[in-house]
Amino acid sequence: MTRQVMDAGDVRRAVRRIAHEIIERNRGVEDVVLVGVHTRGVPCAIRLAADIAKIEAPVPVGELDIALYRDDLDLRPKTRVGATRLPGPIDDRVVVLVDDVLFTGRTVRAALDALVDLGRPRRIELAVLVDRGHRELPIRPDYVGKNLPTSPDERVSVAVEEIDGLDRVTIEEAS
Repeated sequence: MTRQVMDAGDVRRAVRRIAHEIIERNRGVEDVVLVGVHTRGVPCAIRLAADIAKIEAPVPVGELDIALYRDDLDLRPKTRVGATRLPGPIDDRVVVLVDDVLFTGRTVRAALDALVDLGRPRRIELAVLVDRGHRELPIRPDYVGKNLPTSPDERVSVAVEEIDGLDRVTIEEAS
């Protein structure tokens, strides 16, 4: 059984709230760079940048492919490697990593490894649309759109209009 826990309006409000929190925590966005983790973290980062620009000022956005940094390469089907594009050097900048769902923390660990191979940020922060718990690594997000208590057997799916044609978050019950 699949149940929807966020609709398009909920997603929009969560992104807007995170944008405000990023501005507030960093006292502006002068040194902030948003970096979306492939795949659905990229449109989330672009939306955050659009909201931040409406409130404060434009902020650069990049995208990060972590396929080769994953610790489960031998357990997953062949992963297509995407592009990593940064809007410039990240040295001495505040990099906000953006992803759709935070679960075990392994994706974020891979993203951190990839980022530090590309430069030396002053600080790295983490923004996620959904935090579902069940961490296997000591990773905690700085910005969360929605905390969703789940069972480890459940599946949380984020759909974004840019990729899936609609915005929503669903939980699929374990069978």
